[in-house]
Amino acid sequence: MKKILTSTLIGALALTLAGCGSNTQEREFEGQELHLYNWGEYMGENLISDFEDQTGATVNVDYFESNEQMYIKVANGESFDVLVPSDYMIERLIKEDLLQPLDKEKLNNLDLLSEDVMGLDYDPENEYSIPYFWGTVGIVYDKNKVSEEDLEKEGYNIFLDTKYKGDIYLYDSERDSFMMALKALGYSMNTTNEQELQEAYEWLVQAVETMEPEIVTDEIIDNMAQGRKALGLIYSGDAAYVMSENEDMGFYMPETGTNIWSDAMVIPKNAENPELAHAFIDYVCTYEASMDNSSYVGYTSPNKEVMDELSGEGGDYEGINAYIPRSGNDNDEVFKYDENIRAIIADLWSRVKVVASNAE
Repeated sequence: MKKILTSTLIGALALTLAGCGSNTQEREFEGQELHLYNWGEYMGENLISDFEDQTGATVNVDYFESNEQMYIKVANGESFDVLVPSDYMIERLIKEDLLQPLDKEKLNNLDLLSEDVMGLDYDPENEYSIPYFWGTVGIVYDKNKVSEEDLEKEGYNIFLDTKYKGDIYLYDSERDSFMMALKALGYSMNTTNEQELQEAYEWLVQAVETMEPEIVTDEIIDNMAQGRKALGLIYSGDAAYVMSENEDMGFYMPETGTNIWSDAMVIPKNAENPELAHAFIDYVCTYEASMDNSSYVGYTSPNKEVMDELSGEGGDYEGINAYIPRSGNDNDEVFKYDENIRAIIADLWSRVKVVASNAE
């Protein structure tokens, strides 16, 4: 009995130190429900079950495949307590008055988060959003096939180098594909200049006409881990996984710049349980929840201690440069929301894919 009592006390102390309050305080949510809308395969194995155990709440999770799919449901009035959209979509939700401001008095763990991912342009005071994961976009490459000298010399233009014809992946994302093309041309990825967008379109057309690329989404992860192509455009978190699985893989971010992205937690204006939503957001910021999330998913945690531990000596991502987002490059940008430009890019990307299909 003494050992059991001691274990119980230790467990209770651990919960308190985690910044989530005592077990008695947490159970005030007993029987309540949280409706979470998140990306698929974007949570640690124990994230939901541990939160339920600590709070007594039940978490119902729906999954979306794109920010636009999520937006349609929210704009049509479907109620969720917590969303995890991307930066530009959060900017749109704020502009359309679909989010409620956060009560910082109910968020006790914000000081655990890295300053590098706080105060980004889409929500400079973090009035509406708290980061969930963050990262960059870059080039994953097989070090046996691609030299870093070529990458440094050509940057994104390596996707036009016929040396690698038939041996590349392009990513089926209009935003990231146009980011790559615009950066290759020396332009801002947030350009509103239609001539620059036309040049980026022509760059992408040249790529699909001359390089015989395979246009993929998440298939790139396992395919590059198995070394099936020489190089491809990829999210940093996916590259971290690829590199952890295959030591022959590398990750490069061209000096011309890339997309610094952030997915963050927000509370919709019509949330049915904002109190529980704040508790969930605060819980995700803790070391325990952040470690579970990041070690399992592979994307960069905003929690400073977790980020340092996973990338440090003995960490899961020791020596893997894709895990820690680059800082200090003035050419790196965060996507801004512009509905007119988004529509133009969507139309141009669909045309690129038609050209690619015809070139097969």
